[in-house]
Amino acid sequence: MKGALLFLLLALSLPNSFATEKPMQNGSIVVLPVSGPVSEVQFFFLRRVLKNAESADAAALILDMDTPGGDLKSTEKIVQMLGKSPIPTYTYVNSNAGSAGALIALGTKKIFMSPVSAIGAAAPVAGSGQEIPETMNAKIVSYYSGYFRSVAQKNGYHAELVDGFMNLDKEVKIGDQIINPKGSLLTLSAQEATRPISGRSLLASGIATDIADVVKQCGLPVDKLVLTKPSGFENLAQWITLLAPFLLLGGVLGAYLELKAPGFGVPGIISAICFLLFFGGHYIAGLTGFEMLALFALGVVFIALELIFFPGIFVVALSGAAMILTSLFLAMADFYPAQPITFSYDFFLTPMLNLSITILLACIFIGLASRYLPALPLFRNLSLSSNLAPGPSLTNTISNTGTASSLFAGNEGIAISPLHPTGRAQIGQEHFDVLTEGEFIAAGTPIQILKIMDQKIIVGPRIQT
Repeated sequence: MKGALLFLLLALSLPNSFATEKPMQNGSIVVLPVSGPVSEVQFFFLRRVLKNAESADAAALILDMDTPGGDLKSTEKIVQMLGKSPIPTYTYVNSNAGSAGALIALGTKKIFMSPVSAIGAAAPVAGSGQEIPETMNAKIVSYYSGYFRSVAQKNGYHAELVDGFMNLDKEVKIGDQIINPKGSLLTLSAQEATRPISGRSLLASGIATDIADVVKQCGLPVDKLVLTKPSGFENLAQWITLLAPFLLLGGVLGAYLELKAPGFGVPGIISAICFLLFFGGHYIAGLTGFEMLALFALGVVFIALELIFFPGIFVVALSGAAMILTSLFLAMADFYPAQPITFSYDFFLTPMLNLSITILLACIFIGLASRYLPALPLFRNLSLSSNLAPGPSLTNTISNTGTASSLFAGNEGIAISPLHPTGRAQIGQEHFDVLTEGEFIAAGTPIQILKIMDQKIIVGPRIQT
């Protein structure tokens, strides 16, 4: 238990492996690369950086975009996330915003194009790249074109462009000008996207040579630029969040076995690794910060204090357990530092489902472990042997004056079960429930009574003379 606790606390002192090259601070201009196919992994990365930017009170976010497109559902989630953030967002098309990239760009406040670049062609296709059956395609186009028209209008773009990007069957007309004929998907070059129409640019706010030029055109300070990049673990994040109940289960079972077999060490290390993977994966996925790991570690410390230094003072352990449950719940809840928490069904669903699965499986496995593991040689000391005679209640051995009727400090005996810190001992010819002052005592160790206090028999190793 002590080794596992030290292992967990050590993790808190490690440098943030996922930090940007330049730390975010108040007023930072945060640049996020959107390169390659848009996917759930890309969403995890953007979410993590956005939450860090909100915590640091950044001044703006710029998407440095070069993508051929990608997953439509992930695109919708990214656009929803950007739309809720109070931080102004911009897109720099460098040099491709195809399909999903074009729709994400519409979710930002301004779009800038590199001199040689293109944006558009967002018709949905199947994951294999094949055409979607006609009826299904009509439904998808109808829904998502309506959704992204709303996004475009909110951010001040011509909503008609969405139909040109997504729908082959619609002619795109703004005012008296036909922008795109029926039967083809709309793709705009940098020069086409910036040409004026109906008193404003068709889509993009301007052409920029690089990110620094975008910052200047937006009237922002160039010296505040902070470049971010995905970590090597971003691809792992999706799997870790999916396996969250099993990581929690491994952590709980490891902690249980460590408490039942003090000094063994391996279960405690496995428990610590499972919890670190859980928190690390959810950090990478943009769901939590290291403050939740700190709260979890503080809860572990409280429980350890109760077991080692304050046995019987259950309020300390209960406080620790409350911290641990709170940290696990909030680590899985998707909320943003600069946005009000909305206690909705979606907010509670994943944390409650994962914790419920963990608790159910833990109860099953702990029940099985208590029943069958003690029969194995390696785990003989996991629980009290079933053939031991039950010890009398402590209350029955204590008189009304608070002194033992048949026991006194200094009486000697032997531990007949592991004491960690509670267990059974033989004193004289009788078996008693006893309690140590925090240390773990193996079965068969000579012990002696140190004191009898508050209906408890406190023992320690026998002092050899």
